[in-house]
Amino acid sequence: MFSSLSKKTLARAALLQDAPVYVQFYITARCNLTCKQCNIIYANSDVRECTLDEVKRIADNFATMGVAMVLLTGGEPFSRLDLAAIIREFESRGVHVRMQTNGLATEERIQEVIAAGGRDISISLDSLWPGNQDDINGGFARSWHDALRAMAAFTRHLPKEGSFASLGCVLQRDNLGDIEDVIRFGTAISWFTSLVPIHVTTFDKPMNFRTFDQTKRWKREELPYVDRLIERVRAMRREGFLLYDSDQYLDDIKRFAAETPTTWRQKHDGVCDSPNLYFAVLPNGDFAPCCDHRIPGHIHCYDRNFPEVYRSKVFRDEVLRVTRPCSGCMYGSYPEMTISMRYLAAKWERAKLFLASPPPKKWPVSYEEMVAHAERIRNEARERVSLPGHPHRLTLEGQDQETASLA
Repeated sequence: MFSSLSKKTLARAALLQDAPVYVQFYITARCNLTCKQCNIIYANSDVRECTLDEVKRIADNFATMGVAMVLLTGGEPFSRLDLAAIIREFESRGVHVRMQTNGLATEERIQEVIAAGGRDISISLDSLWPGNQDDINGGFARSWHDALRAMAAFTRHLPKEGSFASLGCVLQRDNLGDIEDVIRFGTAISWFTSLVPIHVTTFDKPMNFRTFDQTKRWKREELPYVDRLIERVRAMRREGFLLYDSDQYLDDIKRFAAETPTTWRQKHDGVCDSPNLYFAVLPNGDFAPCCDHRIPGHIHCYDRNFPEVYRSKVFRDEVLRVTRPCSGCMYGSYPEMTISMRYLAAKWERAKLFLASPPPKKWPVSYEEMVAHAERIRNEARERVSLPGHPHRLTLEGQDQETASLA
């Protein structure tokens, strides 16, 4: 799945922790959903989008720098009609592309991006209850069903070899009782699941992926339920369920939910590995340390001298002034990249997953089969870790009838 360039960078990063393994490129702030846990459509709405010519220059720079992987995210990447062309620019230069999407795309668009080289996909799925997912997505009826249709399309068109598919699931009060079922569902359709705990901030400290809704913060009496859930899913992973997250990352989810210090930055003086292992690119092509923070001024990733700027001490010092006071995040890829490159146990697990023998894929899976899997799993008589008095079987007008018609 990875190009020779990507493998070379991964190997160097594993040894020296100073190669740009991973870049999040927010190619747009536009989105067709208004998810409760996300602030991105507002946080990046002040900047324009890169032109395709600027994307080409960014891809040239990333190839020169040896960037192993670029995550194309947003907003919603499929909002850009030139998404396939953007993917092609990076893949043709040996920079591996991962797409992060809500899955609300037509089959024709999905075929386009796969043909362009987009064979690494992450789709958001927070619940197997359609009404709960639609509510989390901002009240968009049938968005759960649309996501499953897209997932089915990906299993029809992605090659079984050299591809990777995962579900991105935000762990929050609204879906704690659904997490185990999402992992079971992902395993049934040969998709990994990766958890990200909800991030909350205040209006005086706006951050891109952090909701302002203070009711989303975990209450102290709820933390034991979070701990139990994490131990349950850890056990599921050991039983063979397709959960991507490392043990250290899972432990840090507990700490983050409790608003206590995490451990994943301890081997780097308590500071994240931006920009030496990862960084972000805003929709207009400007460098950012991560998805939460920006630096003063504008450093364009499409400028010809960006590779030289990236390695300069002046630039590194400027980034450090932003990252050092940061209390930290748990945005999945950033912690997992540091953990994978700095901690031996996780490094070995990632090597086995991507370079040795990944589990076989039971593809294709039709939309009707996916709905049937979801209904079977969510209706199984099993004990689930859920918050007392916090219902998760929400309904929105029209969604239950569609599910019932397919049962």
